[in-house]
Amino acid sequence: MSDQATAAAGAAPARAGALSHRQILTILSGLMLGMLLAALDQTIMGSAMKTIADQLHGQTLQAWATTAYLITATISTPLYGKLSDIFGRKPMYLTAISVFLAGSLLSGIASSMYELAAFRAVQGLGAGGLMSLALAIIADITSPRERSRYTGYFMGVWGLSSVAGPLIGGLFAGLDTFAGITGWRWVFLLNVPIALLAMVVVTKFLNVPHNKVTQRIDFWGAGALVLGLVPLLIVAEQGREWGWGSGASIAMYVIGAVGLVAFVVVEKLMGDAALLPMRLFRRPVFSMVNVINFIMGIGMFGMMMSLPLYLQIVKGATPTESGLMSLPMMFGIMVSAMSSGRITSRTGRYRVFPIVGLGATAAALFLFAQITTTTPLPLTMSIMFLAGIGLGLCMQSLLLAIQADVPAKDMGVATSSATFFRSIGGTVGTAVFLSILFGVVGDRIAAAFASARTDPAFIAAMQNPANAGAVKSIQGGAGLDLNDTTFLAHMDPALSRPILDGFASSLDTVFTVGGIVLLVAFALIWFVKEVPLSNKSGIQRAAAEEDKDAVPAVAMH
Repeated sequence: MSDQATAAAGAAPARAGALSHRQILTILSGLMLGMLLAALDQTIMGSAMKTIADQLHGQTLQAWATTAYLITATISTPLYGKLSDIFGRKPMYLTAISVFLAGSLLSGIASSMYELAAFRAVQGLGAGGLMSLALAIIADITSPRERSRYTGYFMGVWGLSSVAGPLIGGLFAGLDTFAGITGWRWVFLLNVPIALLAMVVVTKFLNVPHNKVTQRIDFWGAGALVLGLVPLLIVAEQGREWGWGSGASIAMYVIGAVGLVAFVVVEKLMGDAALLPMRLFRRPVFSMVNVINFIMGIGMFGMMMSLPLYLQIVKGATPTESGLMSLPMMFGIMVSAMSSGRITSRTGRYRVFPIVGLGATAAALFLFAQITTTTPLPLTMSIMFLAGIGLGLCMQSLLLAIQADVPAKDMGVATSSATFFRSIGGTVGTAVFLSILFGVVGDRIAAAFASARTDPAFIAAMQNPANAGAVKSIQGGAGLDLNDTTFLAHMDPALSRPILDGFASSLDTVFTVGGIVLLVAFALIWFVKEVPLSNKSGIQRAAAEEDKDAVPAVAMH
């Protein structure tokens, strides 16, 4: 080897030295602030949305405010991943924060539900990069073996937001005004100081090397992805109201299918410049783990959608109370994520964690399928803790498997793919499980009323003149408006019991289906090969890969 080649080979450590623990924590603080924006925004809306819709006179339109955010956040996730591989993480992360900040400000001044839906779409464009880029940046500055130590902090952010979000949302939604501004508007305006602080920290401290890649931007692929996913996400959110076989739904299926086929064709033609390079799917670990991510998203989001319904409808909890009751799940996620991270850092092994995690989560879903109207809350919360343990073991281990399998130059697109496929799975899961729930709940309630007709307490309540109005509305289980269950709080418990039993039985069916779905993921995880974890950070790996390509070229001279 020539002197020039030797010099080139030895240049990597100088160009890409490892960061100290203190430097990593400083960068991590900015990333956590960005992730807090995305996490808090998802949890804070639940307890405030009804008040917002009331004040903007758009109760029937409120689903579009959620759908718009979901669509843009999902579609922009792979865009941020690819663009960050080309232009660098820092400028794209600052872009994501800036767009989210603009969307928050606009949402805070919305004067109608249509405006709010449009401005929430802007928020979603920023949110798509907040999580995936934070995870990609951590992959850049830490080695796979030590990475889990730091991603555990992100679990803490999600735990904090799951508690603080419903409380803050409920607090501001309950205020007429605060500092001269309508109370609910602070749900969005609260993001402003957090976003500004995150931008300052990221601007000052996120200084990691990046070699700009001269590559075409895959506009055609992005357009095809929009054409494919927007109709499918819309029908997933609205199909239950439209009817899954309605003309509008069928049109969405057809347009979405055409868009997805076009996306695959374009990506093959674009090669390395593709938004989601097809060559990555020739890697067995990358392909299989993303299939598992998709399936896990179906089961995970189905469970997280069903549990609040059980707590709020069957157990009569407020949105804030149900958020607090879910603490055991968040605690389980944090404990298992941080514990598995330390073990991975010490041993370099991670494959066992998603195996145990998917098994535990599936078991938790089957246990949830046994809960009834009278199941004690401590028992339900214990099952939540088991589910949290399972999810915490899966989430970062599956991401680590993908990041360890791909070249460093693809770290952004690979990381975003994990979030992308899990989000798509979550959308499918929510749509499917809501359809199952509302498809069976009517018959279950009617059956519960039929069984209750021999109950002395139910007979006495039916004959009580004070319950005449309620009796008329529930006669035979017909005439109930299941889109608004607030009437249950004012109904005689003996009369409401069959309705609660019907809901609990229907949710049991949902949990059973979710458990079966996760068993599929549990079976597939056994086929994922464990990739040895490097002791080099993403930056060091990228430098080494670059020098590996450069040395032969130098040696030829």
